[in-house]
Amino acid sequence: QVQLVESGGGLVQAGGSLRLSCAASGRTFSTWTMAWFRQAPGKEREFVAAIRGSGTRTSYADSVKGRFTISKDNTKNTVYLQMSSLKPEDTAVYYCATSQTTYSDTYYLPSHYGYWGQGTQVTVSS
Repeated sequence: QVQLVESGGGLVQAGGSLRLSCAASGRTFSTWTMAWFRQAPGKEREFVAAIRGSGTRTSYADSVKGRFTISKDNTKNTVYLQMSSLKPEDTAVYYCATSQTTYSDTYYLPSHYGYWGQGTQVTVSS
């Protein structure tokens, strides 16, 4: 049974940094696609970043490119999201997701993923 557990969320001032972690269990995830999505109140869940294959292929939403970095440690089955230069508009619940598909053009769609974590709140104050 695949389980994803996020941690690392919290309250931070604009311009600050946070690192989110997502611990995965139940499979060997070294070739799976791992991703982060976020959902703000009243808005749809949106893609943030994805890491595929052995970790050499990463993709980012335009809104976070240059500020966020996704990475993973295959020995720990953990994926990270390092967030820097945070803005109030980054405030949302952040979700970790995973898919057994390694390479696909639909990695940015929530429907691509069959497994989700419970989410962790990130609040950025102005």
